[in-house]
Amino acid sequence: MTIYRILFSATFFFMAMNCFSQNLTQTIRGTVVDKVLQKPIIGATLRIAELQIGTVTDAAGYFKMEQVPVGTHSIMVSAMGYQESVIPNILCNSGKEVVLAIALDEKIVKGREVVIKGARRRNTPLNEMSVVSARTFSVEETQKYAAAVNDPARMAANFAGVMAGDDGNNQIVIRGNSPSGLLWRMEGIDVPNPNHFSSAGSSGGGISILSTQLLSNSDFVTGAFAAEYGNALSGVFDLKLRKGNNEKREYTLQAGILGLNLAAEGPIAASYEGSYLINYRYSTLSILDKIGLQFTPSTTNFQDLSYHIYLPTKRFGNFSLFSFGGLSNQFYNVVKDSTKWKAESEKYGYQVNSNTGLWGATHQMPIGTKGLLKSALAYSISKSAYNRNYVQEDYSMLNVYMQENLVRKLTLSTTYNRKLNTRATVRLGFILNHVQIGFDETIREDYSLPPSKLVDVESKTQTIQMFSQMKYALTEKISITGGLHYLQLTLNGTQSLEPRMSIKWDIAPRHALAFGYGNHSQLQGWGVYFAQKADATGAIILPNKQLGFSKANHYVLSYTASLSHSLRFKTELYYQQLYRIPISISDTNTFSAVNSQYDFVRDELVNKGTGKNYGMEVSLEKQLSKGFYYMLSASLYQSKYKAANGREYNTKFNGNQIFNVATGKDFVSKSGRRTLGCNLKSVYAGGYRTTPINISQSIQEESTVYFQDKAFSDQLPAYFRMDVRVSMKWNRKRHTSTLSLDIQNVTNRKNVYDQFYDVDSKGVKTYYQTGFLPILNYKVDL
Repeated sequence: MTIYRILFSATFFFMAMNCFSQNLTQTIRGTVVDKVLQKPIIGATLRIAELQIGTVTDAAGYFKMEQVPVGTHSIMVSAMGYQESVIPNILCNSGKEVVLAIALDEKIVKGREVVIKGARRRNTPLNEMSVVSARTFSVEETQKYAAAVNDPARMAANFAGVMAGDDGNNQIVIRGNSPSGLLWRMEGIDVPNPNHFSSAGSSGGGISILSTQLLSNSDFVTGAFAAEYGNALSGVFDLKLRKGNNEKREYTLQAGILGLNLAAEGPIAASYEGSYLINYRYSTLSILDKIGLQFTPSTTNFQDLSYHIYLPTKRFGNFSLFSFGGLSNQFYNVVKDSTKWKAESEKYGYQVNSNTGLWGATHQMPIGTKGLLKSALAYSISKSAYNRNYVQEDYSMLNVYMQENLVRKLTLSTTYNRKLNTRATVRLGFILNHVQIGFDETIREDYSLPPSKLVDVESKTQTIQMFSQMKYALTEKISITGGLHYLQLTLNGTQSLEPRMSIKWDIAPRHALAFGYGNHSQLQGWGVYFAQKADATGAIILPNKQLGFSKANHYVLSYTASLSHSLRFKTELYYQQLYRIPISISDTNTFSAVNSQYDFVRDELVNKGTGKNYGMEVSLEKQLSKGFYYMLSASLYQSKYKAANGREYNTKFNGNQIFNVATGKDFVSKSGRRTLGCNLKSVYAGGYRTTPINISQSIQEESTVYFQDKAFSDQLPAYFRMDVRVSMKWNRKRHTSTLSLDIQNVTNRKNVYDQFYDVDSKGVKTYYQTGFLPILNYKVDL
């Protein structure tokens, strides 16, 4: 009996070893289309050179590569009449098929001669009208970079000229500009701030609502924007959505500190090319709180849902439905026991609510053989509220401050692309927004009296944007892009016509020079327009309702060198001239909108402020190859503004210098089944600016009072943070699982956030940013 057991065990062992020694494979498939017209390209050749695997697209531009070994691959794509392109770092796992949408640029035809150019450079923006200060980024980057935690904004903080606003928030400062100057765009529509725990007028929040399950490769722009982008001064996130798998159903399960995720995708019906993709997440902290495990004095809850449904037709073009929505709130409840109160501030509690949602539909169809029309309709809502409560002697709660804001927006946009010939492409369109605004703010200055209204507004208005731009190849090495953007606010009739232009010269096969110019404008936050005050007669007026746009001229000179197939050097010089910036009407008040991060401003303002941002950025980036990547960048800059007194000051965000390092290495087992990922990110930056506190005046008024004439004259200590990420990925026959640990601020450095007057101690108190923070996550794709 024993010998049979031995033989059986040995047979089973060798069968198992043979099974595990077999290489795991996956399918890579997708479509190849013309970049401008989105028409399928027939007969395009795709090959993975190192594997001797290749295929050709059919009449629908469709291709399929089967039995591709798991791992990271690059695909060479070529087609008659189109520039060759390399799609790098395609991550092929056993758990999910890889579905690609590849767009090729047409070659220039000079007479009857086709001019052949080199392969498309990596990191080239998807939008061919973006020439300078623009790059594409991938979902893999948001997942790989240390402490990026699947967040596009936190990922972008690795790029040259970009700095995080603070550790507890994903707002980003671009080239010294306020974070509120950032535009979020999705599928051609300007969208509301897509972050949990966001405030009115801000561009970031604590956690991104967006799921990386839905995102495709997208663009990030930091200056001299193309003519289609409007209502922004600092930067643009132009997000694209991927389509779900239309041939098989796939699922992703994820559990971690930031939430429990469930994603599903698949075909809508058999023999139909349509697909669905949906993701839901619920806060892990909410679950722990519900079972009685609370690690902080406050309670934090959030959940979000997003989806993308693709509905192609044979005769009427392609339709899609998409949405994202997030609910978030945080409570700090007062301990109702007077024996435990050590300071007056411990008698106050608060409640923060932030809800955001967008529902959109797009339609795309060809117009003749040379045109493409894309239209979109969307409805969005953003609602945030803050309540502060005071516990009285009988332990009853008294509301002492309340702020609520609600913005509803209906958007219609249309873009028409036309390829005049192989040299010239025209794009024009419009964006119409109907906006409904509601603001309510009350305060109880004397707790024995009823609260008084500070703001009580309900209004509506419209914005109109139109743009036209053209890209023309003067020669095979020189191209020029020019256009106009028009912006109007019907609330007060303010309008702006903004020229944009850029020129690019390929001075050698791997070297390029470019220059870009753009005139840009941005609306003020809605809370600025609807600030209220009483006039001499006691009537309520809106002193800022007639404010114009903030304006800026952007100038950028860029040089790029591809040192090898995976190594790129880039440097940019830029100058931004800011003008018509809202500042205080009082020459004793140094307020300027360039320092604002949020919406509500009670001061009476006038468009007479100016400012300037200028600097140099240098970056050296090695794309992932042989499991290794790095990105080094250095930014030296100045950011200044002039206040109502005519004096020049540092802006709040003038840190002067930013140095970034992001690197990582994947260690793959011989079988390809296991991958150990080690990633590191480090940033050293000059501290932001702060204004000295007038202690004696603060004591009298029992709140922070600053020396206005010394605005932002003090610089906070230098900021340093190192993050690490360690992950282990297992490829199995039918699924892929990944265990990861991100550690933010691994050295636990106490970076200073700012200084404020503390009523209890009657002195200045320093607040610090987030310390050592581990984020554990486990994901399964199947």
